[in-house]
Amino acid sequence: MKKHLPLAACLLFVFASVCFAQPQATPSPSPKPKPAMSKAQMLKALSTAEKKLWDAFKNKDPKPFKAGLTADAFALDEHGIQKKEDTVKMIPTAPCEIKSYELSDWKLTMINSSTALVTYKGKTDGTCAGQAIPTAWCSTLYVNRNGKWLAVFHTETPAK
Repeated sequence: MKKHLPLAACLLFVFASVCFAQPQATPSPSPKPKPAMSKAQMLKALSTAEKKLWDAFKNKDPKPFKAGLTADAFALDEHGIQKKEDTVKMIPTAPCEIKSYELSDWKLTMINSSTALVTYKGKTDGTCAGQAIPTAWCSTLYVNRNGKWLAVFHTETPAK
């Protein structure tokens, strides 16, 4: 037994030194989050999205409304509430003829990191149901859903 004790001690020492010599597992660094957009970048992105919707209305194209609005989106005007599906159906058949439009006086209000309110003035050269379209103050509420900014609410008030 005494002959085996030095051998066992040597084996234990060798085994222990091999175990302690193994490199420590280091967790892989987590990917850095995308830097938040500056307010100017956010306003540019959302005003671009808003212009796409105005172009779509002018061209009677419902596709940007299908893609750019949340499923629960709605608009509010003097006629009441209009849901997304109603807007999408109305766009191609709306009795409106738009020659041109101009959007100005943009303002962005960040409600929180995933909700933004865009307000601006919309001036339209065109008619709806034979009536001139008045200049309006517009506001659209955008939400970030799964990394994409989508319109959830829109309203317009005639400008004085």
